[in-house]
Amino acid sequence: MGFSYLKVGLGAVVIVAAAGYGIIRSGYIAQYVDQSQNQIVEHTPYSISADAQALHDKLRIADLHNDVLLWGRNISQESEIGHSDLPRFKKGNVGVQIFTSVTKSPRGQNYKKNSAEAFDNITLLGWLQSWPSNALNKLSERALLQAQRLYDLEKKHPDEITVVHDREELEAVLKARAQGSKIIAGILGTEGGHALDGDIKNLDRLYEGGLRLMGLQHFFDNKLGGSLHGQSKAGLTDFGKDVVRLMEKKEMIVDVAHSSPAVVEDVLAMATRPIVVSHTGVKGICDTPRNLTDDQVRAISAKGGLIGIGFWDAAACDISPKGVAASIDYAVSIAGIDHVALGSDFDGSVTTAFDTSEYAVLTQELLKRGFTEKQIAAVMGENIIRFLLENLPQGQSEEETLASSN
Repeated sequence: MGFSYLKVGLGAVVIVAAAGYGIIRSGYIAQYVDQSQNQIVEHTPYSISADAQALHDKLRIADLHNDVLLWGRNISQESEIGHSDLPRFKKGNVGVQIFTSVTKSPRGQNYKKNSAEAFDNITLLGWLQSWPSNALNKLSERALLQAQRLYDLEKKHPDEITVVHDREELEAVLKARAQGSKIIAGILGTEGGHALDGDIKNLDRLYEGGLRLMGLQHFFDNKLGGSLHGQSKAGLTDFGKDVVRLMEKKEMIVDVAHSSPAVVEDVLAMATRPIVVSHTGVKGICDTPRNLTDDQVRAISAKGGLIGIGFWDAAACDISPKGVAASIDYAVSIAGIDHVALGSDFDGSVTTAFDTSEYAVLTQELLKRGFTEKQIAAVMGENIIRFLLENLPQGQSEEETLASSN
């Protein structure tokens, strides 16, 4: 996620002006901020060949990182705002989506150096959306509030989306989709361990609230360790190590997107389970402060991890479908085909060249680059699905359930 203070600042100006008219906390202002933050480059409709579309329709599309739950818009209906909603997921053939909560974003946010003490943009956004006082004051409550939005969507549209907590539930969704259903498996996570409010007991609360993935840092240092964009660039703290151990015990997925190189190294040294970088790019093709070095890509993939390639400028440099495909291609050349996935960062305060309804254009660009159908299937979703089946809480597989009933 890359929240632009300039645009939020504009929203703040509107709030001050609106105060005189008694319309503070207007939903229109929140919608304006959403629209200004999550943009798509204007383009003519992409022309998809019959072969590319036929292949895309057979794929199981999965994505590691989407922030749409932050904005409070009605994602059951197709919108001209942002990058994703249920109708657009269906058009893009998305079957598995990780939805992350965003709980804090510092004023003046940038990729080089941010202070944890800076004014928090998410507090302002929450105020605009009329969040309850506990969510305005506690980051853990913000994570749970955004998670609840997915449960509310599931309750209203049970045939379209289900919140998945373990392998068994994911297998059930995959089976339903194989039989023709368009239901989406939604998995909950959060962006940054500051969502714990400095208390490891809150990891239990987040887990009970449905979260199965947690990023350790976001744009600033926190109690767990240094951010890639923080002031210290430090590694894991003792508290951070305790959190990682407990996450592994609970079979939660550790995400090191936004973590300092020292944190990534410390996590790899102690981890007994594979980790992910949910949304990133690779310096070998796009040399920005946001992206991974070749050595980091090799180290993460060597331990069974996943690299989610993002679609925005700091991740891909060239955000066209062709440019995103080039980043994927380069990452595969370093990590191997089994360790590269989609990490869109859709609705994460980024500008992209396509939205969730247009995923087929990426399938087409990978075909143009000479990827085989099996390789395209791996990158577009199978790698994530395999990873989740192996690393979500295990429960009982369908085969085990049948065996135990006989």
